[in-house]
Amino acid sequence: MTGSSLLPQKLFWVDLEMTGLDPEQDCILEIAAEITDFNFKTLASYEARIKQPKERVAERMQKNSWWQEYPENRDDFLSKANDGKTLAVVEEELSELLKKHFSSQPAILAGNSIHNDRLFIKKYWPTLDLALHYRMLDVSTLKILFQGKYGIDYEKTNSHRAFDDIQASIAELQYYLDWFKKNQN
Repeated sequence: MTGSSLLPQKLFWVDLEMTGLDPEQDCILEIAAEITDFNFKTLASYEARIKQPKERVAERMQKNSWWQEYPENRDDFLSKANDGKTLAVVEEELSELLKKHFSSQPAILAGNSIHNDRLFIKKYWPTLDLALHYRMLDVSTLKILFQGKYGIDYEKTNSHRAFDDIQASIAELQYYLDWFKKNQN
């Protein structure tokens, strides 16, 4: 969907936890989604664990050394890999959520490094992908700008759990907006 002339009224924040960053090899473990207005007031939220074959999760985690830095998350995801909802059920539930809150307007996807999450959405949830606007709000764009232009390095906490990471992304965006407001010339 395009809808480039529509003025967005809401944002569709998403964070995925995956076994790695390659949508062709890795799998989705968890999703959180939050719909907010542009004052970041929560209008709706969604969380789900994704049911995945435990062997596949273990194999992909073993190939990604990043998981060694987060043993609690790794152990939690491994122990509950067979629990959760199927990809099809999650796609259906998220599509209904978007229909309810965005009607026929395409949803603007928002988050940190959201492009990579979008790659997984395209691969595993193609129907959901069709309900999304081609434009995205990527908070990491502002991170790069603030680091390079202003020497400001916002330290956000990364729990690497989907819902907490959305909250951290919203807080980071609010920080940048507040900074601009205070430093207008």
